[in-house]
Amino acid sequence: MPEGHTIHRAARDHRRLFSGQKLSVSSPQGRFAEGASILNGQLCTGVEALGKHLLYTFTNDTTLHIHLGLFGKIRKRKLPLRDPEGAVRIRLISETHVVDINGPNICRLLNGKEVEKLFNRIGPDVLRPDANPDLAFDRIKKSKVPIGRLIMDQSVMAGIGNIYRSEILWRQSVHPEILGKDIDRQTFNQIWDDARALLTLGVKRNAIVTVDDGQPSQSRYRERVNIFAKDECPACKGKIRRFEIDGRRAFVCETCQPIKG
Repeated sequence: MPEGHTIHRAARDHRRLFSGQKLSVSSPQGRFAEGASILNGQLCTGVEALGKHLLYTFTNDTTLHIHLGLFGKIRKRKLPLRDPEGAVRIRLISETHVVDINGPNICRLLNGKEVEKLFNRIGPDVLRPDANPDLAFDRIKKSKVPIGRLIMDQSVMAGIGNIYRSEILWRQSVHPEILGKDIDRQTFNQIWDDARALLTLGVKRNAIVTVDDGQPSQSRYRERVNIFAKDECPACKGKIRRFEIDGRRAFVCETCQPIKG
């Protein structure tokens, strides 16, 4: 599943391409034909990200709500048009570009009240300037759930995914099995600030980069990480423990991330 930096980068790019333009909208796959017909020819007034949710707003009090889920993909190309690749749920065309969205978990239209409900349901997004970290800390401090689960709970903190979870907690020497109620404000602030810094870098690099020099790799996905899917801790050279949290892979260095007390 794409992490928050991917969605924010898409929102940034699509905002530049679509805002202030009337878009041609279709559903080559056919599954979103009715919704596409409502948007077709309408003026796009903005594109924004909320955690892992992508929102396109239009002048007819309608918002296109996209969540890619595990398998969704976004393809952006310059015109001229090409034939759709695979099952394209929705196609958005501006004066210069086409964006195809394949296989999203959510593709629906929302009115203003429904958008407000979505914002109320999602926790503060570390990449949004209007995010209130106090809300996240209050939810964490009241919880007996491990911090490794909490920071991936999108109703607590929005945008953090599986790779960033392991990396942020390692960088801040926080064991993922420490309960939320045992996280003090200073530790939370360190987690929040590091998450914001790393995801901001992710938007810039278009890749997950958590090493200190901030440079991406030359591999296909350009990722550079410290402990995720690694066997050895780069700091202490100890063994990385692999386990699962809610069915997702997690990684911890028991030496660098001790459970205190």
